[in-house]
Formats: sequence, structure tokens, C-alpha cells
Amino acid sequence: MKKSLFVVLPFLTACAGEAPQNLGVQDGRLIPCPESPNCVSSFETDETHGIAPLAADIDAIEAVLLAQERTNIVRKQGNYLYAEFTSRIMGFVDDVEFLYDPASQQTHVRSASRLGYSDLGANRDRIESIRAALN
Repeated sequence: MKKSLFVVLPFLTACAGEAPQNLGVQDGRLIPCPESPNCVSSFETDETHGIAPLAADIDAIEAVLLAQERTNIVRKQGNYLYAEFTSRIMGFVDDVEFLYDPASQQTHVRSASRLGYSDLGANRDRIESIRAALN
């Protein structure tokens, strides 16, 4: 049994992938989604990638994230928060960013898978579950 764990463990950690180096606020916005359908962003307008911003500030969003399992808040600075979400079974990591806009009193969001092409709607579902928890 121990021997098989050592064979599987490197495969599972490989599902995490490398953290993107281009995340963060650029020109007052979060970076655009890639062409692949494994990303949603409130800065996008197309049907595949677009999602509404959240009607909450960064502190309220942070409180929701702290109550969730397999969530790691990597950085919170001013009106920006970056978190990693790890899937339960395969250990896939998604990068999720939040940018609060005081003028509109809404928080823009971007949620993207690190690896793969399709996420089967996981990123959209995650943001909608955060939205529901805020209400």
C-alpha cells in the first residue's frame, strides 16, 4: 500500500500546476480570460467567459472564502484579493481574483483553471456559490 502511494503522489501534485505569473491588476482590470472555456471574468462580455460582478466588498468576500474548504488566500492588498481553490479528488488548482470597485460598490472577479481546456463549468459554479453565500 505504501509503495502505491509513492507512485500516485507525484501524479496528484502535478495537477496543481505552476501559479500564473501574470495575475493581478493591470490598467485597473484583471487580466483577460484565455480562449479556452475554463475561465470566467466580470470584465468579459461573451457568453462563455462573462459573469456578473459581485455586490460585496473585499472583506465580505474574504469572510466567505475563509469558511470554505480547500481554499487558500494567497494575497490581499487594498481592494484586491487572490485565492487558490484546490479540487477535492484530483487536486486541480484554480486561480481566483477579486477586485473591488468603490465607485460601483461591486467586486469584479476572474476565476480560471491552471490546467486543462474545459472545467465543466466549475469556475462559473464557484463564483455563483460565492454570490449565494454573500446573499
